This record gives sequence, structure tokens and C-alpha cells, in this order.
Amino acid sequence: MTTIESKKVEIRKPAAELHAFLQDMNNFEQLLPASRISEWQSDGKSCSFKVQGAATIGLALDGGEAPGLVKMKATERSPFPFTLDVHLAEAKGVTTLWQQFNADLNPFIKMMVEKPLGNLFDHIADRMKAIHGQG
Repeated sequence: MTTIESKKVEIRKPAAELHAFLQDMNNFEQLLPASRISEWQSDGKSCSFKVQGAATIGLALDGGEAPGLVKMKATERSPFPFTLDVHLAEAKGVTTLWQQFNADLNPFIKMMVEKPLGNLFDHIADRMKAIHGQG
């Protein structure tokens, strides 16, 4: 199993507010690097997009526990099965957010995708912080 964790960011908003934002997959487009994404589609519960120089990725909401966890999973549009969990830990009005990606990848695929995916998840964390401000 390959696990990739994003950096942790602190956002001065309640976890419930961030959880609600993440429950609408239409919002996910704002978190992606616009210059590297094309063919965006969303129906609110799932989305798909093409990553420049790579594959089309499909993501769908897959449960979780409000307000601390949003679970997503790959759809059939993705090149391999994976899960993406967004963790939201709130303390004293500040929510710490990070993502955890899990997939069964062969060593060759892991070598190719580990760094780009890590960078993507760090970008998503930074965008969540930028969108939701500091207070």
C-alpha cells in the first residue's frame, strides 16, 4: 500500500464549515492548479478532470464522519483505484487540515506518481487555506 500525506495547514474556521465546503464536489475545482487541469466536470457528488501530461482522474464522495473526515474514492475514470481522506481536526477555533492518499501501486507507478501527487495534495491544502482565509 502506498500512502501519501499532504502537509498540514491551519485554518481559522470551524471544521464543520470546511467539511460542508468539501461535501460539494463543485468546490473541488477551486482547489486544483488551474494551469495544469482541463476537462473539468462535476455533478456535486463526484468530479473528473484531466491532469496535464497525465491521466484523467475521477473522484467521488465516499462518506466520512462530520465534521472531522471527508472520504473520497477513485471512480472508474481513474487509472488505478485509490482513496483520498481529508482530515479536519478543530481546536480553539482553528482547524488543522491534511489529506491522506492510499493506493495499491506497483513500484514503477509509485515512482512516477509519488512526487506529483504529493505536490498536488500540498497545493490543495494551500488553496483551502487561501480560500478560507485566516479569520
